[in-house]
Amino acid sequence: MLVERGSGALKGLWSLPGGHIEPGEQAAAAACRELYEEARVEAELAGLLDIHEVVLRDAGSQLLAHYLITVFFGRWVAGEPVAGGDAAAARFLALDELAQYPLTEGAAALILRAWKRLGEAA
Repeated sequence: MLVERGSGALKGLWSLPGGHIEPGEQAAAAACRELYEEARVEAELAGLLDIHEVVLRDAGSQLLAHYLITVFFGRWVAGEPVAGGDAAAARFLALDELAQYPLTEGAAALILRAWKRLGEAA
């Protein structure tokens, strides 16, 4: 499940759905909420995959943003991808289609690791 970023520094790149945690919200609940808001898809989380760090700098190496992203993985439960929130597009992809999309840094590796973990859990 990927969404195309519709705004911000990563506009036009495809990535995993995600966003901010609301005050008092648990990280896993935020992941499910953001998935639904950005793609209208519901999932059952299987676990925590990683904490992914993203540091964005301009051409002069000036810090633009620093994100710590909690990456969960899980299985589809319901819904068909429809872009919502700040996503410009949303879709399910086969693993062999990943190379055809401009992805955010590290997204492909995270997706492949999640797929492997789901297979191990089955």
